[in-house]
Amino acid sequence: MPVYRLTREIIFPPPQLAGENGLLAIGGDLCKTRLLLAYNLGIFPWYSEGEPILWWSPDPRLVIYPDEIRISKSLHKVIKKNVFRVTFDTAFNQVINSCACVKRRKNEGTWIVPDMIDAYCMLYESGYAHSVETWKDDKIVGGLYGVSLGRCFFGESMFSLESNASKVALVALAEHLKNKAFDFIDCQVSTEHLKLFGAKEIPRSHFLKQLKQSLALPTIKGKWEYKG
Repeated sequence: MPVYRLTREIIFPPPQLAGENGLLAIGGDLCKTRLLLAYNLGIFPWYSEGEPILWWSPDPRLVIYPDEIRISKSLHKVIKKNVFRVTFDTAFNQVINSCACVKRRKNEGTWIVPDMIDAYCMLYESGYAHSVETWKDDKIVGGLYGVSLGRCFFGESMFSLESNASKVALVALAEHLKNKAFDFIDCQVSTEHLKLFGAKEIPRSHFLKQLKQSLALPTIKGKWEYKG
């Protein structure tokens, strides 16, 4: 399959035209209009420092249904003991920068380059992006962030400085989304870690149908509040 080169015009080829590895297009920019269009079409950016912007729509797609999230006995104990305090949308910038820094410390590089940080902070200020923070002794020790449209949450990245900190954030997010009647969390690409929480691989065609249904409902914009 060819990889499409984007121009200044804010359009994308159909996601079904992505190659076997999920790569669909190259180029363009990370302006709010283009990013929101991409998510509406089931497309997301993912690239490294020094590369042009790469746009992806993998098949299959990994999703978590909030009412089907799987919580281990040990994690249940951590949650019950209130080891961590959870908040939403109180430190988005710190969360996204921590996600980038943690990956660098593991010598894996990071796809959360400065332009990506700026773009998602812009989405946060516009009410589309959200963060979940876990705190211990008034210090953020874990969290995650993503984008919300309709009744779908597109998970982007998570980090943990203490054992179970990001897991608690994910469970809190799923609980919140379940209460708000969200359909699913898009986890983008498959990982064994997320499968432990009940994440499932579904065909892209199925994902796009579910996404279309989710986007028919209004987006809950603005800062979210955790009521755990």
